[in-house]
Amino acid sequence: MILDAVRRLIYGRPIPTHERESTLLSKVLALPVFCSDAISSVAYGNQQIVLALCLAGFWLPQYSSIFSHHIAQVSCLIAAVLVLVALSYWQTIHAYPRGGGSYIVTKDNLGTNLGLIAGAAILIDYVLCVSVSVASGLQNLRDVPVLSRLNIGEHMVPYCLGVILLMTILNLRGLREPGALFAIPFYTFVGMSCLMIALGLFGDAYGYQYHREFANQVIPPGVAPGTAATTAIVAVLLRAFAMGCSALTGVEAVADGVPAFRDPKSHNAAITLVWMAVILGTIFTGVSLLAIKFHIVYWEHGGVSCPALIDQLSGTVFGKTGGLGWAYTLTQFATALILMIAAQTSYSDFPRVCSFLARDGFMPRQLANVGDRLAFDNGIMILGFISAIFIVAKKGSVDLLIPFFTIGVFLAFTLSQCAMVRHWFIQRQKGWQVKALFNGIGATATFVVLVDIAIEKFVEGAWFVMLLMGILLFIFQKVHSHYVSVAEQLVLTKLVAPRCIRNKVVILVQSLHAGTLKFIEYARAIEHDCEALYVEIEPEWTTTLEEDWRRYVPDIPLVIVKSPYRSLVGPIMDRLDQLHDEDKERTITVIVGEFVSTRWWHSLLHGNTGLILKLAFLGRRDVVVTNVRYWLSE
Repeated sequence: MILDAVRRLIYGRPIPTHERESTLLSKVLALPVFCSDAISSVAYGNQQIVLALCLAGFWLPQYSSIFSHHIAQVSCLIAAVLVLVALSYWQTIHAYPRGGGSYIVTKDNLGTNLGLIAGAAILIDYVLCVSVSVASGLQNLRDVPVLSRLNIGEHMVPYCLGVILLMTILNLRGLREPGALFAIPFYTFVGMSCLMIALGLFGDAYGYQYHREFANQVIPPGVAPGTAATTAIVAVLLRAFAMGCSALTGVEAVADGVPAFRDPKSHNAAITLVWMAVILGTIFTGVSLLAIKFHIVYWEHGGVSCPALIDQLSGTVFGKTGGLGWAYTLTQFATALILMIAAQTSYSDFPRVCSFLARDGFMPRQLANVGDRLAFDNGIMILGFISAIFIVAKKGSVDLLIPFFTIGVFLAFTLSQCAMVRHWFIQRQKGWQVKALFNGIGATATFVVLVDIAIEKFVEGAWFVMLLMGILLFIFQKVHSHYVSVAEQLVLTKLVAPRCIRNKVVILVQSLHAGTLKFIEYARAIEHDCEALYVEIEPEWTTTLEEDWRRYVPDIPLVIVKSPYRSLVGPIMDRLDQLHDEDKERTITVIVGEFVSTRWWHSLLHGNTGLILKLAFLGRRDVVVTNVRYWLSE
């Protein structure tokens, strides 16, 4: 009863299968559920562009025009890639109304092996999305004055772990509740970001006074050397582009989550994708323009960083105190919340991709099981656990986590779009040439980005992601080969009647009591050839047992084996070996008795001998273990 109450507290009321339709999402709720990752990434995507340019020395005043020009160049390139990726996935959504994630699309059109590579890549990226989003969310709260007593910057890891735990519990309770809960901070973030951008870009034309004291324009000595004049511009731009492309993570989530939309699924998913691309493109471009206008710089050194880019921008536009100080606080809270719930994209799609792989026999079947609340509980818990490991390993630092990010998602993007090109060539539907052209352009663009990210981030963490993908592929193949082997062994090659087998029942006894008689009754019911087996640990108890046995159970032989070293398992195994040698074709059924009490804590007062014995018998092919329970009254 206690365990059931705890389960209900965590999961909530079970939802019957026939109510599955009621858990599906409208476009208004689907936008925060599936698009929080992509839209919230402006909080660290633009920040990484500025960081790359600052570390190359372009933050110095004499390079201000070049600094601004490079931010604009990189931002425009990333925005162009966003348009291409969105157009490509628009087509994928309509071509795969049952869910067109990278794994399914690639497997169907380019083969299983490439599909598994896409699946492994996107799973890793979903895990990192949780870690990066949660860490970045807390970073944006670190410098908010009203939260100064929490010392978030000094305790990032426990705060991050707490948020991940909360997210895991919310998702175990089902999809609808997080969708409704997350809509408020999502739309608040979008509204406050648009207000900040509009006021920041056009406010001075109406005499609005900015708070430039909150704009970080100087980097401490020794953090970023002033080497801009001798820096290879192309190399810097490629690095800034690779780091800034983290703003495009999560774009494919809508295509992955088509089954979670209300009917008409493809239409609603496609409209949601357009909304997401427009909102993301607008905020991403606007934040870059504000960074250029106020000459914002960002730095990180030795695990210490200056205030987040969004923090600096909202502080400059609204001020942290006074008239619009509330707007700054609201913006930072909304930014933090949407970054935290950006992990919802991963919590929605990571378990779903795992279920696809499990359905195809490449991951454990349990990952395809739907829980009480119609959610993939096992995948949700695995995601929370692994993302927590990354948080602990990198001490909750956004800038240390980012190098692991994006390579997986762009590999999945590239494979998915290449697969869609082949899809159109095979289907040859009306207008297939134009559709193939769009997907081909998208595949080319994402491949160029993938190569850039792999080169620029290889030493800093991309190598580990590649290694992790290799390990996942090895696991996929091992799991699949096991399931194939099991299927081959269980197949009926010809229909034959089950043969009769010889059986001997061995009843394990420790003493003779009412429970033992219950076990004997069951043994007699299934087989006449029975014996009782007693392991002698204390010789003085044996005489009493033999006398009682002859009096109450004279028809079943009592076999006594000595155990001078007080072991139970060894002597029992020796006796079973003897019985097996007498008749190798015979099956031995071992009766293991167990007491069942009326109170959960009573089990702590009894030994776990039965469990130990059952585990010991797992490796014996000639033994069948039957657990017979004796129920104790109040």
